Amino acid sequence: MKKLVPVVLAAICLAHGVAQAQDQAQTQLPRTTLSVGIHQIDTQLATTQEQHATGLMHRQEMPQHEGMLFIFENSTRQCFWMKNTLLPLTAAFVADDGTIVNLVDMKPKSLDSHCSAKPVRFVLEMNQGWFAKKGIKPGSKISGRPFTP
Repeated sequence: MKKLVPVVLAAICLAHGVAQAQDQAQTQLPRTTLSVGIHQIDTQLATTQEQHATGLMHRQEMPQHEGMLFIFENSTRQCFWMKNTLLPLTAAFVADDGTIVNLVDMKPKSLDSHCSAKPVRFVLEMNQGWFAKKGIKPGSKISGRPFTP
């Protein structure tokens, strides 16, 4: 039993170090400011496959005015799940011109698939309820880089 304690402690320290590295990598993502009507969003940009896979996983909180924009190379039906994501989120599936195609509420730690209603290249994740509180619905337009020329 005494030999097992150091192994368990080492595993806990390693897991904590990995989580801290993920948090640091997530907070160092490039950022841009997006607007929906009068509302501004401080947005982290997830552009690589690794960033797409990590997304907002393991985060304990996210300020209400912040979100994450996933940018894909090609328009396709995008589907998201919430494995290892602790925050309730809403995904806005967004067309190339910034028009919100559909909104989907997602429960934390769920393996359920949440998909775009049609092919898109952009998905904006915000705290659940943010879009509803602001009266933002499908058809609303998001502006800012990358939606403005």
